[in-house]
Amino acid sequence: MRTLWFRRAGSAAMISWTLAVVCSFAAAAETPSVDKPNLVVIFTDDLGYGDLGCYGSPTIRTPNLDRMAAEGLRFTDFYSAAEVCTPSRAALLTGRYPIRSGMCGNRRVLFPNSEGGLPPSEITIAEALKPLGYASAHIGKWHLGIHPGARPLDQGFDRSFGLPYSNDMDGRADLPRGASGSADPPRDGWNVPLLRDGEVVERPADQTTLTRRYTEEAVGLIRQWKDRPFFLYFAHTFPHVPLFASAEFKGKSPAGIYGDTVEEIDWSVGQVLDALRREGIAERTLVFFTSDNGPWLVMGDQGGSAGPFREGKGSTWEGGMRVPGIAWMPGRIRPGVTSELANAMDLFPTALRLAGGALPDSVAIDGVDLSPLLFEGKSLPQRPFFYYRGDQLFAARLGQWKAHFRTQPGYGPPKAEEHEPPMLFHLGRDPSEKRDVAAAHPEVIVQIRQAVAEHQSGVVPGKPQLK
Repeated sequence: MRTLWFRRAGSAAMISWTLAVVCSFAAAAETPSVDKPNLVVIFTDDLGYGDLGCYGSPTIRTPNLDRMAAEGLRFTDFYSAAEVCTPSRAALLTGRYPIRSGMCGNRRVLFPNSEGGLPPSEITIAEALKPLGYASAHIGKWHLGIHPGARPLDQGFDRSFGLPYSNDMDGRADLPRGASGSADPPRDGWNVPLLRDGEVVERPADQTTLTRRYTEEAVGLIRQWKDRPFFLYFAHTFPHVPLFASAEFKGKSPAGIYGDTVEEIDWSVGQVLDALRREGIAERTLVFFTSDNGPWLVMGDQGGSAGPFREGKGSTWEGGMRVPGIAWMPGRIRPGVTSELANAMDLFPTALRLAGGALPDSVAIDGVDLSPLLFEGKSLPQRPFFYYRGDQLFAARLGQWKAHFRTQPGYGPPKAEEHEPPMLFHLGRDPSEKRDVAAAHPEVIVQIRQAVAEHQSGVVPGKPQLK
């Protein structure tokens, strides 16, 4: 794998770890905290690999994201850590495969009547940065639990503004079947609340205004926190169905309402980047844009595109978990395109490295620090990546090789198809996973099996939360 550079542009263990971090950095207190880099993670919901101009979309116009990619580092091989919403969010915030936290299972995601949530013992990016002097805010969709201990303010965030779960939940009793996937869904069809710091400010939330209001909140916090280090987790509601756009964007995209919502997200990204430039803090702010999983293809025109990849959301084929990934930090990240393998769990150790902190030793962290790649153009050590569906490992990638031990469409057949020997694909030559070459490369399968065995020997599944 290589990077192409262009010349232009909780628990007792957690308490002891936190105290150790505070003590370790007490000596650095004389350095103004404003010098520490900020982190902004922009996380979309169900955006596909092929839904942005810089990733090949012929119909959806994304000039701000295209500029962000041209000025920053665009990943060709970036992955979400799960195939659906809840586990992928848990993985991003904790740097851990969701099986370790119990944030995965047969029910796939949390629902309003779910009893579980992100365990208080888990350490989020917000919690890890707090002893280092960072303010943290969650904006947008949460979907990691609504009960005490699992809510944003319980998980290290100082501020929170958004929806507690997916925008298609809390549907009206008489809502017609399939309404969420309609091109023109009813505005009053869902009773999902809009919360500020845990308190309901609007119910039902006016979903046509969400992207604009989220953006105003983000820009306001950037202005308020410009003189201190901060972490902003900006998790958009869209393009998850039902799809809504403001009057300024509705009906404007050649790609229909799906394109309208993505183009409004693109506008939002532009507003955030402009705010960072205007406040003079762009050069000390790492902004990372990605998606929680692939496109929801069963929604048809309201489901987006996986580009050249097979299948979409809900599956462990490439289309379900390979997603856009763009890193931007003017003056620090040189413009380029990289084929280095990376994933959302890497943002946890990268954030700690930027902040000058140490990784917690009380939990296993599955992500790696991307700083050498982002700021020095160095290759990352080769490492395997594991594709989970719920709490079952379905596939594994090592280098350009990917082995499928079991496969299943994202939605539809209730049982997975087992493969013995595993199906094997070379993703460099066959990114669409059409040509199984297992018979010709048994030695590769042996290597991948060894990587899987080593990984599984170190995994202790967490208590299941998706009940």
